[in-house]
Amino acid sequence: MGPANNLEYLIQHVAAVIGKQSEQLLQERLGIGLSQFKILMALEWNPRMSQRSIADSLGQTEASVSRQIKVLTGKGLLVSKPDPQNRRRHVTTPTPKGMQLTETANGLLRRGFGSDTPGLTNEELNEMVAGLHKLHRAICRPGKPGACDHQFGF
Repeated sequence: MGPANNLEYLIQHVAAVIGKQSEQLLQERLGIGLSQFKILMALEWNPRMSQRSIADSLGQTEASVSRQIKVLTGKGLLVSKPDPQNRRRHVTTPTPKGMQLTETANGLLRRGFGSDTPGLTNEELNEMVAGLHKLHRAICRPGKPGACDHQFGF
């Protein structure tokens, strides 16, 4: 059995290729990277997420998330303020410009990926998404190593 029949390999390979293509598309069209987009998406879902929660959910380090948040804040896409209940914690939220850019990026990526799959119908793509949601729920259960505890509502 070669790599083409190995589920883990295929998922990782497809994810890596889509990641590279998404990075290039976002950089060229919007001037943000895929990591920055993922942070914007996380904060769009839950504006009160801590940097640690974002990092855990995205499989990134807290230092990496912190650096990207500084870049996004500098671009006017996020604002960060001290939490009135815990002065050591900062609450980071998307600005209207950041929310608009996130929606634009979502649409861009949907259209960009769709054009690369001429052999797949919308129904087949929807079935894949449903299957990946099911796989995510099975693999990413709370308490499992690397589990995101479903921060994004899966």
